[in-house]
Amino acid sequence: MESSIWTYRQGTGYQPGMNLAGFEVEATDGRIGKVDKHTDEADAGRIAVDTGVWIFGKRVLLPVGTIVRIDPLDRVVYVDRGKDEIKNAPEFDRDKHDDDLEYQQKIGSYYAPWPL
Repeated sequence: MESSIWTYRQGTGYQPGMNLAGFEVEATDGRIGKVDKHTDEADAGRIAVDTGVWIFGKRVLLPVGTIVRIDPLDRVVYVDRGKDEIKNAPEFDRDKHDDDLEYQQKIGSYYAPWPL
């Protein structure tokens, strides 16, 4: 698994222990949903995003390396991906994929290479 996509970039505003659950998620071209679950495991950080009615209730997983900025006051996470790319990501099923290394590798490959 490519570790850089699963770790926070410097300058995002993330602080260890910060819980992003409930934060809005802003793609490069607009709001896409809310963080349903946040995991900040070493080299495996990710957010599960509930897209709500935007794409019929689909949940997707985003590696924390896609996060470019966190606004804790407005509770918004900004990512460097567009709505279409996120919409077309493999769907996340918490019951099946939460600790599934193969699924996480699939997600890492989908979002890589990522811009530095």
